[in-house]
Amino acid sequence: MTQTITPQDFQRLCQSGQDVELIDVRTPVEFQEMHVEIAKNVPLDRLDPQRLQQERTTGEAPLYVICRSGGRGKQACEKFQAAGVTNVINVEGGTMACAAAGMSMVRGKKAVSLERQVRIAAGSLVFVGSALGYFVHPYFIGLPAFVGAGLVFAGVTDTCGMGMMLARMPWNQVASPGGSCALPK
Repeated sequence: MTQTITPQDFQRLCQSGQDVELIDVRTPVEFQEMHVEIAKNVPLDRLDPQRLQQERTTGEAPLYVICRSGGRGKQACEKFQAAGVTNVINVEGGTMACAAAGMSMVRGKKAVSLERQVRIAAGSLVFVGSALGYFVHPYFIGLPAFVGAGLVFAGVTDTCGMGMMLARMPWNQVASPGGSCALPK
């Protein structure tokens, strides 16, 4: 079971003066758009729980995980737990809830969220497949059926293959001087 913390409790914890380590598992572009001031970007598709645990600066203190709204943060926590790291806590509601709670945020250039990109891509594939099935050949109906099956799978397993592929696209990357998205020492 994934442990969680409310944005309000997390804000109080940050203001208490304790060392708090927070990783944001969104894509670099999403992170660049807006993130909690103390967050470090470690995208979910590049998350290596064992290596990250070895590089941590706060030892055995809890590691807090955040994403846009909570889903990817939960997946990251499950990855940590599967690797034997149990002191991870997901921030409920993600970055959006922290912003609404009044936490200190870093804001940059606007970007299209990964969730929105998935909706655009899935809707486009369904529309094109349906049109091709009607106007060109009925076999093209397989495309919207495949997308629909993928969406059902994503809903049941809480993992999204299309989202993982889109996260690796060039428009979801940012140039970094060191080329690494690992947690800095």
